[in-house]
Amino acid sequence: MKFLINRLLLSALLLLSANAFSQTPREELEQIRQNYIQSLISFNDDSDLLNRILAGIPPETEMSDQVVVELHQRYPFNMEGIKAYMESINDDGSWPDINYKDTKRSGWEAKLHADRVLELAKLYHAEGASCTWSPRISSVIHRALGYWFRTKPVCGNWWYNEIGIPKTFGPAFLLLRTQLTPDEQRGAVEVMDNARFGMTGQNKVWLAGNVLMKGLLLDDYALVKAARDTIVSEITTGREEGIKSDWSFHQHGPQQQFGNYGLAYLSEMSFYSGLFAGTSLALDARQQSILDNLLTEGYRWIIWRGCMDVNALDRQLFHNAPLHKALSVGYAANVLRKGSPAADAEKLQAFLDDNFPPRQSGGSGFTGQKHFRDSDQTIHRASRWMASFKMASERVIGTELVNEDNLKGFYMGDGATYIYRNGDEYLNVFPFWDWRKIPGVTSYESDAPVPSPRNYGAHVRNETAFVGGGVTDGHTGMTAMILNRDGVHARKAWVITDEFVLCLGAGIRTDSTLTLATSIDQRNKRGELSYFGNNSWTPVNGTFSASGKALRFFHDSTGYILMQPENSVAIAEKRSGSWSDFMGSYTPQRVEGEVVSLYIRHPKEAPATYLYIILPASSAENTATFRIEDIRVLRNDEGMQAVGVDNRFYITAYREGSIRLSNVITLDIQTPGIYLLSSENGSVRFAASDSTHTLSSLSVKINEHELKIMLPAGQSPGQSIFPVLYQN
Repeated sequence: MKFLINRLLLSALLLLSANAFSQTPREELEQIRQNYIQSLISFNDDSDLLNRILAGIPPETEMSDQVVVELHQRYPFNMEGIKAYMESINDDGSWPDINYKDTKRSGWEAKLHADRVLELAKLYHAEGASCTWSPRISSVIHRALGYWFRTKPVCGNWWYNEIGIPKTFGPAFLLLRTQLTPDEQRGAVEVMDNARFGMTGQNKVWLAGNVLMKGLLLDDYALVKAARDTIVSEITTGREEGIKSDWSFHQHGPQQQFGNYGLAYLSEMSFYSGLFAGTSLALDARQQSILDNLLTEGYRWIIWRGCMDVNALDRQLFHNAPLHKALSVGYAANVLRKGSPAADAEKLQAFLDDNFPPRQSGGSGFTGQKHFRDSDQTIHRASRWMASFKMASERVIGTELVNEDNLKGFYMGDGATYIYRNGDEYLNVFPFWDWRKIPGVTSYESDAPVPSPRNYGAHVRNETAFVGGGVTDGHTGMTAMILNRDGVHARKAWVITDEFVLCLGAGIRTDSTLTLATSIDQRNKRGELSYFGNNSWTPVNGTFSASGKALRFFHDSTGYILMQPENSVAIAEKRSGSWSDFMGSYTPQRVEGEVVSLYIRHPKEAPATYLYIILPASSAENTATFRIEDIRVLRNDEGMQAVGVDNRFYITAYREGSIRLSNVITLDIQTPGIYLLSSENGSVRFAASDSTHTLSSLSVKINEHELKIMLPAGQSPGQSIFPVLYQN
């Protein structure tokens, strides 16, 4: 009870404005230290909803993602585990189960030593010196520190030496600050000296954060302020790396990094928002607003029912990654809302209410369609489902392989398409994937190993500028790409409404002798995969193929209608695999699972096409009775892909051309791009997008009336409906 009262008093103190009283630099240092310590100890507060949700997720046994490592530091104290390594510590301060000579660049085992010291320091601080365990805990801590200071382990990956290790030991040093001997104090400073100001993006923030901890350890206000200023200098937009104008996040060049560096950035910056609160170093309104917008206009789009979109994970395909990374965004939202203006706080709270725990009725309250123009990614959110489409271009890198992360992800930026209802449809499916059949991509069908970016240079670009665009009226829309990569050529487009996703492919060819295939879906098996034929549903076991009329399949609340059934394949089967096959930090170990996979093989005789419909959050009955004829495919070729649905028309024009949309509307497209028209009562409303991202205007004619569309400066094309442009 006394501990709780002290915490409440401290929390009340921290809420006071810096203007409420004048603090000396020494007083501010002490307040920041106490804010830091409070944040560490509050991790174990089981009254917090997010902490309770986290406690329900089994802890990971192998981790190399820093965000997940820090998330795991929020778990309640594992007293059984703590007791085990307190009893097993060697006389020299090492632990027998840690390989201190480990040479892995990711998941470096020696870091476990620092993790344990931090956990012990938190327990020691939380329990207090009067606890019967305290003398034993203190003895183990000092012995473990002595071993590290004497042996000075070094990793072959600079990140651990300069960021990971100081970032883990630093909080422990702060908690133990009054307990360290002079020799230990010097050893602690030596560890923190490995971090210096430098680099860019999130690496710059991590390094400056470590310098800040050193300043707190040494009572150096000038160093703390310099570190703070370096950190907040990254709270900006418009740079090559960092927060982009569409509220995505880039690092390692023009590459979407929502789930990796971007999430680390959001977690860190939200932490600093709370750390400096109540002092002269607090974030200003502009900086707070940027962080709020990054979450509400960026991350909010790619979290569905407490899971992060697979397209946002990029190379970090860790066990339970969608759960862990979404929860990390939840913690960031929880901190940011406390220091945000009312309007932003309301959005942040709505995000939390939508995902933690997920809404059980009524679906998501956050719906719409957004194209992340800077990252070639489109998101559609209906009330009961979400879809994500990830592309790449000569402007945007599709994926990367770093430190043996993502060893098989070569095709992850080639139109990857994920459909979610529950959010966990692809959770931990990766060991069982055919990595040439990532959902939505067109690639070679082969048993040969998946290409590695290392064999093709540092980054392999899709060699075209015509990608993305993402024209939308806010509720429906179209996105498209030309695929020209690794010898594969295709025109790929998606028409997305709240009822269905229509997938179109044209001009599919290659000079290779290998067969090409387009993957429709590949996900965890949840219940039966069924095929509709002879007016009844039949379970699919093993591999199924058929020809004739459109094929209809249903699985896990999702319908699939293959409008060109020739060469179509459906599979429901058990598979085995290993996480270490694609993530080198994991210990080789076989695991088993069940997978549903649907795909289309493409003949080599002529450029191939495909047409299929996905019905998310649907039923078997709706899949069986869905009226294909209501979707009018007007063209699907290398020059144009055009579709009519009710009074709307979706057109991707890869070159100039004309198309008759109805008895009263003929469209003459003079500029390639993506177009959306809606016709009602003799009027036409128009939206357009430049998929090359280089033009300032597009030109069309409607029934011989020429129209030049000026794309709004500083605004993503296609995000606004233009006014009435033509009246019959």
